Amino acid sequence: MALWHGLCIAYSDTICVAYHHLGETMRLKKYAMSVLGAAALLAGGQASATSVGLELMLLVDVSGSVDSTEYNLQKQGYVQAFQSAAVQSAIAASQLGSIAVTYIEWSGRNQQSIQVGWTLINDTASANSFAAAINSTSRAFSGNTAIQDAIGKMYTGFGTEVGGTANGFESLRQVIDVSGDGADNDSASFVAAGGGRNAAITAGVDAINGLPILGENNLLTYYTNNVKGGNGFVMAAANFNDFGRAIEAKLVREISNVPEPSSLALVGLALLGAGAVRRRAVKKT
Repeated sequence: MALWHGLCIAYSDTICVAYHHLGETMRLKKYAMSVLGAAALLAGGQASATSVGLELMLLVDVSGSVDSTEYNLQKQGYVQAFQSAAVQSAIAASQLGSIAVTYIEWSGRNQQSIQVGWTLINDTASANSFAAAINSTSRAFSGNTAIQDAIGKMYTGFGTEVGGTANGFESLRQVIDVSGDGADNDSASFVAAGGGRNAAITAGVDAINGLPILGENNLLTYYTNNVKGGNGFVMAAANFNDFGRAIEAKLVREISNVPEPSSLALVGLALLGAGAVRRRAVKKT
């Protein structure tokens, strides 16, 4: 609270009034803090991280139930999605016109591998480059299925927004995208139903979206009750042959998400305050 009060004094009472009137929620504070960062830049400050509209963490199931053919269908689904006009257009039209994405494979309780690190995507070339990076990876694991440990151990990769170590980006939204063909059977650190999901949402992750690849009994129910989190959703693939269609549609939906009207109002008021800061700075010089 002391930091927030200091920022109010330094930049604009308008921002603080808007913040309190719209409700003291973590989401609104996140938008406000992001805009305050923009205000600092307008006032002549230096950016320590690249600002994007969305940080998207792709958590991809490569457990033993996914055979080599299915693994390739899944991986190529991601590759082709980021090469697609639909996803690239969604990125261009999204908040700030840019996103940061990381591609992570997971399997058993201690099996999580960052295959492609955080990457800025803000145009066709960078989207195609990210797709090529995914295409060049080799399968990391083929073990048990520990969805909750994957979520619970990896969400800190979002960095400072969730209490983790800085990752070079700051964003308006942090979203986890989980795909897989089975329910959890191996988590050890987050053993409660939905334990990893709950930890991530409590830390400040905005949404966890699930893409179950159907075949296992009650898998859709498991993803709905234990994987989906925050303002997330579940979108199923009928099978691995259907994965390419499903992941493209899912990426478009999560990238295209926009803040609530009240959050947009806060951003607008904050930008007015940022403009006032800049005008005062100009007058002093």
